[in-house]
Parts: sequence; structure tokens; C-alpha cells
Amino acid sequence: MWGIRQPVPVRSRRRGRAALGAAATAGLLGLAACSSGGGGAGSSGAVAAPVGGGTTQAPTSAAASRVVPGAQWQTVDPAEAGFDPAKLETMAQQAEAAGSNCLLVTRDGKLVKEWYWNGTGPDSAQEVFSATKSYTSALVGIAQAEGKLSIDEPASKYITEWQGTPSEKITIKNLLSNDSGRYYDDKTDYVDMAVGARDKTAFAIGLSQQSEPGTVWKYNNSAIQTLSRVLEKATGTSPSDYAQQKLLGPIGMTDSKMKKDAAGNTLTFMGLDSTCRDMARFGNLYLDGGSWGGAQVVPGDWVKESTTPSQQLNPGYGYLWWLNTRSDPSAAAQATGSQTDSTTPKQLAPGVPEDAFFALGLGDQHIAIFPDSGVVAVRLGPVNTPGATAKFRPADIATMTQAAVAGEPTG
Repeated sequence: MWGIRQPVPVRSRRRGRAALGAAATAGLLGLAACSSGGGGAGSSGAVAAPVGGGTTQAPTSAAASRVVPGAQWQTVDPAEAGFDPAKLETMAQQAEAAGSNCLLVTRDGKLVKEWYWNGTGPDSAQEVFSATKSYTSALVGIAQAEGKLSIDEPASKYITEWQGTPSEKITIKNLLSNDSGRYYDDKTDYVDMAVGARDKTAFAIGLSQQSEPGTVWKYNNSAIQTLSRVLEKATGTSPSDYAQQKLLGPIGMTDSKMKKDAAGNTLTFMGLDSTCRDMARFGNLYLDGGSWGGAQVVPGDWVKESTTPSQQLNPGYGYLWWLNTRSDPSAAAQATGSQTDSTTPKQLAPGVPEDAFFALGLGDQHIAIFPDSGVVAVRLGPVNTPGATAKFRPADIATMTQAAVAGEPTG
């Protein structure tokens, strides 16, 4: 059996990642470009959205009611939505200085403000990298609700190569929680699998077992890519098609798609092409407990379970979602491609309510969801921003959005 593996010191991890970073990032960008979706240029700066298409739901306060975005977003004046317009503009200025492609804020399902830069517009889709993982989580929850799988089952039911091996007892929940104990090192994960492997699922399945399941937390892209096999075997269709039928299509994410590797496997650790508006739809779906226009797209109990701590090794992680509970900050830094020397437990966004949660990806791709205020904020951008004069980390989008909320909506 395996003992609990001691983590590599943060400074050592940083040196190792720095040596691999340039090659891995270039390779990931190449992979993202192979079958990129959407596109189209738009004007820079703030853009107004068409009005209409919202379906009223139960009110969240005496002054406002939630709406479900239709084919076109219903808009609301920032001040009427309870925001300080000047603080929103300050946030947008930092996002622009950080080289962002877009920034978007909604409240109660209404579009408050959106900004576009670098020749992008509302229909400009891009790779969102590890933010894809949160969509993978939703697909697993949907499949479980349909009786196609149970997260308490061993993944080896669907990954037969693991039967009779030390990986046999890994559960689907272990894969969702990142405590599967599957083999991990930076080069194997970020270069050999993510960039180099033609068949990423086969490569990931073929790795060895490194630790006893449930004893070590590790942000392991290869382990999460094995969920592509689990979902395909359980549902009888490719996860990309399943996503279109069960998730992206029903909530109107018309400019989004999950891509496949060269061998035809859906990418589940990255690979979603999406827009700021489509990402905001997904954020609002989770804000509303998985409900969309009266239809339960993602089970409500799954939304709640997947956005609470999935284990105690890293209480800042749910089922492929990042949480705002106190945890090691170096874990989330790895997801976004940033670095930190600190391992002292703290909130991902200090001072922001603990019930906030996030989908995060390389290059600071963010969906930030604030259940207490009914707000969703999205930022997308390029991975490499050599001319950037600022950063836009998860803490930035969360704290600046929170600071811009001045009160209850009036319209």
C-alpha cells in the first residue's frame, strides 16, 4: 500500500514549472488552436446588449426578480442593478491593462455591463482551458441523475484497463475531487499528456498508481481526462455530444463546443471553446441551482454538493470547482498559471463571502459566482500578455466585483 505522499516544497515546484512552462504553454496554445470555435471581431470597450428574451422567475428581493437569459440577454442599467458604475469601470480598466479579451457582469440573470478588447466581440469564442473541468463536473452530475453512473462506483467499471490493478478501487468521486492518487509530475501532466499525447485518454489511463486513493490531493489533468472514458462508456455517446444535448444546447450556449483530441476523444481537462456571454449562462445556471426556465438541467443537489468541499485534503475544492473556503493558495495558482510562495491557508478571494465559487483556467479564464448577491462575473483573455501592465487573478475579479456592489437592485 502507499503511504501519504509528502508534497514537494512550493519553491521547488515553481522552479520545475518554470523550466517546463514555456514549452507547455506553447503546446497548449497550439492544441487549443487546432479546432478552435467561434471567432469574429467586435469593437473595443463597453458594448450594450440587445434587450429582451428574459423569463421571470421567483424574486430574490423585494426590488428585483431573477430572469433566465433568452436568445438575447435582458440588460439593466448598472446603477439600477445595485452597482457603483465608477467601481465597475475601475475593474474594467484593470482587466484591460491585464490584456483581457472580455469582461462581463450579470446580476439576477440580467446583463449589467460587458467590455471587449483586442478586436473581440460578444460572439468571439476562445479556449477556456481548465475552466472546462467545471463543465465536465456538470456532465457527470447529469449522467448520475439519469441513472447512467454513480460517483461512488469504481471508475474501473468503465475503465477496464484498471481492473485487477492498484487503480481498481478509485471511485469516480476520487477523480472529481482530485484525490485519486493517480501518477503525477509536472512534465508528464503538462507536456507529455496535455501537449504531446495524440490519444490523451489512453495516455492518462496508462499511467500508474502513485498513492492510495483519498490520501493525497493533486491537481491532476491526466486523471481528469480519464473521465472522458467514464462518460462515454456510461452514456453511450461522446461527452462532446452529450454536453451539446444535455447542457450547452439547453441553456443557449450557441457559440460553445467541447473539442476532441487527435484520436477523437473529448477533452475533459480543457478543450471548451466559449465566449464571455456563454460562460455567463453557465454561471447563472449554477447560481439558480441548475434550473433554467423551469427545466432542471443540472440536478440541484449536484450543484450544491459539487460546490462544497469534496474532501479535507484541500477544502478549497469541490467536484472540479474552486471554492472560497480557506485552503492552500498554491493549488488555485497552478490552475490559472500564476505562482505563489505561500502555502498558508487562506481564501481564494479574501474578504469575499465563503459561498462564492469559481471555474478557473490557464491564463486567468474566470467564472466567478456570488450566490449572496446574485452576481456572476466572467473574464477571458489570452494566455500570453507580454504587454500587460496588470494582473487579473481570481482574487481581483472577485474582490473588485464585490466592491462594486453598492446595494440591492431597483430595476
